[in-house]
Parts: sequence; C-alpha cells; structure tokens
Amino acid sequence: MTRVVVVDDQALVRQGIRTLLELAGLEVVGEAGDGEEALAVVAETRPEVLLLDLRMPHRDGLWTLRRLRDDGSDLPALVLTTFDDDALVLQALHAGARGYLLKDVTLEQLTRAVSVLAGGGTFIAPSITDRLLRAIRSGPSPVDTGSPVEELTGRELEVLRLMAEGYSNREIAAAVFLAEGTVKNHVSTILQKLGTRDRTRAVLRALHEGILR
Repeated sequence: MTRVVVVDDQALVRQGIRTLLELAGLEVVGEAGDGEEALAVVAETRPEVLLLDLRMPHRDGLWTLRRLRDDGSDLPALVLTTFDDDALVLQALHAGARGYLLKDVTLEQLTRAVSVLAGGGTFIAPSITDRLLRAIRSGPSPVDTGSPVEELTGRELEVLRLMAEGYSNREIAAAVFLAEGTVKNHVSTILQKLGTRDRTRAVLRALHEGILR
C-alpha cells in the first residue's frame, strides 16, 4: 500500500482527496496546510509520494519543492493544482516535481499518477503535455548545465522514451525484456550523458534538445 502525504491549504480539499485516495486503496499517512508544515510531516511519516498544491499562503509548493531538492530528498512530489499555466508547470518541474496534474482529473488518473511516481516514474497530465513541449523547445534549456549532450545508443533511446511516458524501471524491464538491474544501469548512463541528476530533468533536456519528439 503506497504511503501518501497530502498538502493543500484548504482543509476540505485535503479531506476530500484523503477520502478518495483511501477508497482507492492508498494510505494517507499525513496532511499539511503549507510547505513548512509539509516538511515536518514528511520527516515524521516517511511517505512514498508527496501530493502537493502549488499556491498556498506562507510557504507555497514551489518553496517546498526547492527545500526538498536542496535537502537532497528523493521523495517524489506530484503537483495537484487548479493552475493551468505553462510557466508554473516548468518552474515546478525545474524545482523537482516528478508529476503535474490539474484538479479536474479523475480518481483513476490520480491513483495512476501516484503509482507511477511511487515506482520511480514521472507523470504529466495529457492536457498539459502538448503546450508544455512547445514551451520547453522554444525556451532556454530547462537544465542549468554547461555539459554537452552525449549521443545515446538505440537501447538508451528506447529506455528514455519509456521514461518520458512515465514507466518505472520495472515496467521498462518488462516492456523491453531486460532485467530490472540492467534497466537501472541504462537509466544511470542516460542521466550521465544528458548531464542531469534525475529522470524528470533528463526527459526535459531530451525534449529541449530534440532527442525526444
């Protein structure tokens, strides 16, 4: 059972999300009303996924993502927000979010996204993807690195495409008939060749550079 912390400044929204997730078989181990409270709850409960609103008073979602990143946390964060804004999506992804959904999603989409993140993947709402891709490709590099991109092998490209679709290492292994450990090695090599430290930034840079289309 996946352990989740829900962060939203509206108590009624938190309670509603909690009820839905628990009906779907997930375990909500904590709630928080802003980023500062979220960090304390995360430290206490050790969740597998953080479900995070962006616009909150005092300490918002972007602040929370940056603090987690600066603290070296590898906790996957799924942004769940009402704000359909390309710049905000990119800021959240740059800050370390591994998923981005709008609050008009179905329960099935939400639980699928939580499952994907818990398994090590990334998940971005399909309604955002096309605009987001255009924003990534037309803007500056989403990854602050001076290192050039090294050429990927055919197998690495195959793994990278599945990473971009939100597949976990285990799911990639099943899809391409490799051992999970071999896939993990491929992912590590891909991150190194793209000059990134995590899967989300690897996918963002690959999209910006035109490696993924």
